[in-house]
Amino acid sequence: MSHSETDSSTRTPPLSPARGWLAVVAVAFGTFTVVTSEMLPVGLLTPIGDGLDVTEGTAGLTLTITGLVAAVSAPFVPTVIGRTDRRLVLVLLMALLAAANLVSAWAPTFAVMVLARVLVGLGMGGVWALAAGLAPRLVPERSVGSATSMIFSGIAVASVLGVPVGAYIGALAGWRTSFVTFAGLALLLAAAMALLLPPLPAERSSRLSGITGLLRNPKVTTGLAIAVFLVTAHFAAYTYVRPVLEGTAGIGAGMIGTMLLVYGIAGIVGNFAAGPRAIRAPRATLVVLSVALGGAVFLIPAIGVTVLVAGLLMVVWGLAYGGVSVSAQTWMMLSAPEEREGVSSLFVGVFNGSIALGALVGGFVLDGAGGTTLMWLSTALAVIALLVTLFGRAPARTS
Repeated sequence: MSHSETDSSTRTPPLSPARGWLAVVAVAFGTFTVVTSEMLPVGLLTPIGDGLDVTEGTAGLTLTITGLVAAVSAPFVPTVIGRTDRRLVLVLLMALLAAANLVSAWAPTFAVMVLARVLVGLGMGGVWALAAGLAPRLVPERSVGSATSMIFSGIAVASVLGVPVGAYIGALAGWRTSFVTFAGLALLLAAAMALLLPPLPAERSSRLSGITGLLRNPKVTTGLAIAVFLVTAHFAAYTYVRPVLEGTAGIGAGMIGTMLLVYGIAGIVGNFAAGPRAIRAPRATLVVLSVALGGAVFLIPAIGVTVLVAGLLMVVWGLAYGGVSVSAQTWMMLSAPEEREGVSSLFVGVFNGSIALGALVGGFVLDGAGGTTLMWLSTALAVIALLVTLFGRAPARTS
């Protein structure tokens, strides 16, 4: 496993509580911006397709490309940046994200848009990989759980607010203006990070062999397996939840939009509820989340035949999945506390790969066997995640 001596030159200087939390908020806005930039095409597929003269299906590849690039690049971020100050790297990555969004806004052809989305993937993978493990360097130990939840709340809020805001801007001023807006936000956050983050020297030097070393840690591989099965289960079902709800409960487009909003708000609540608990009891927290997610997904086609029941199940689903990313990340950090950055980057790669896998598998199952079978498949994957959580090697509970 990669390592180096840790000395006073690599430790983050102590921060006042106020300064530490301001830094955490800046990082949370950073995760919000990168994830919103990734997902912007979701609400803009039709105008992007019209503007670049491609089908909506082809325009949808702009989302797939970003996720795959992030999945492939994130595990190598610590090695590529070496011992460079992480504050500088985060500022440069936010600037890269701003440039990528500006190129997306300018793109005269789909090929140029693809290039821009590759750059978004690199920026997103890098920012998320570094941000995920920063909480212990910014706040006191007793606040790490809450600070980690705050950083990951950017991801949850992006799903609830980022995509609708992007779509709203697109409806008012055109899809290219949406990308320009988030380019401006990325630049503002680059400046905020430069001002609010302390110097963040590398805690350890990283080599490619470090990934192999981490994969020999059974606690790390257990955490990765849990993430693969839970995230794949979620995105296989959630990507196609609209046709499932239309088929089981006859819910119209307007009400589905409301349900997705309620689901997203529940997800934010779940994120903040799970974070501190995952620090104290990582296995128990992920057991509860696996059961709740699998149960909600299973019951939607079984009893979700009315708007009320379907809505309640969506709330349970949102609460459960909202806690998955922060709880799984916490599991990873507790499994390799001396390699927080490396294990976080590995987790981000696996997480984004699982998003792409879930959407791909879900589409095939929906087309081939229907919505009910798709939800059963997602339930089965959640059950596998539950078994891995129960019987795999887990990090120790903390007081």
